[in-house]
Amino acid sequence: MRINKYIAQSGYCSRRKADELIEAGRVKVNGEVVTMLGYEIRVKDKVSVDNKPLRNLKLEYYRFYKPTGYITTCDDEKGRKTIYDIIPKELHHLKPVGRLDKDSSGLIILTNDGNLTYELTHPSIKVAKVYRVTVDAFLKVEDLEVLARGIELEKGKIAYCDCEILERTKDETLLEVTLYQGLNRQIRRMIEFLGHNVVHLKRIRHATIDIIGLKKGQIKPIKPKQIKELKAYLDKIKEKEVFDA
Repeated sequence: MRINKYIAQSGYCSRRKADELIEAGRVKVNGEVVTMLGYEIRVKDKVSVDNKPLRNLKLEYYRFYKPTGYITTCDDEKGRKTIYDIIPKELHHLKPVGRLDKDSSGLIILTNDGNLTYELTHPSIKVAKVYRVTVDAFLKVEDLEVLARGIELEKGKIAYCDCEILERTKDETLLEVTLYQGLNRQIRRMIEFLGHNVVHLKRIRHATIDIIGLKKGQIKPIKPKQIKELKAYLDKIKEKEVFDA
């Protein structure tokens, strides 16, 4: 196994961060500094970072239903409420995979698996995130086509999404929105570009993991079978991207 993958699977950090640690000379194998990114780890090798031995952590995976009013971080210097005010203390070592803004609710995956976090959040891997979004206007098909074609929210960055109309009244539209990007407040900003506002926004699925069976504020472990399906989904995406390239 390559050393960066070994470090990531220990739960210490992501594979990208592991590469930075290796290049900085902070990683040792059997007491010797290793700076080669492709270095292969053998079964009996002992790996340390900053002279602290890495132990194969028990990898943990949870899904959490974030209510509105909480930010997705472990600490906030402004004193705002965070998801860790709700999550049991014995799970505070887990990190969120991606973010939801304060006014949004829905699914957040929490884990100590740095490699999985990397693959679920890296922009080069187009992972689907699905949301239910209520907009304060009667949206037309033409509006959805604008969102699908893309909007330049930031210089050189085109934001796009797939949308399906679920319900409409003369004053509101309920959408199912699928994102393959992770720009800051992306859906809200795209709707504002159309001249409207988001009333409610809830993430219902991230890759193959969904919110079904969770109540607001509730956290539950993800079953091993679901993790296996999730990793198979990610492998399929990566294979497709290599083929398309």
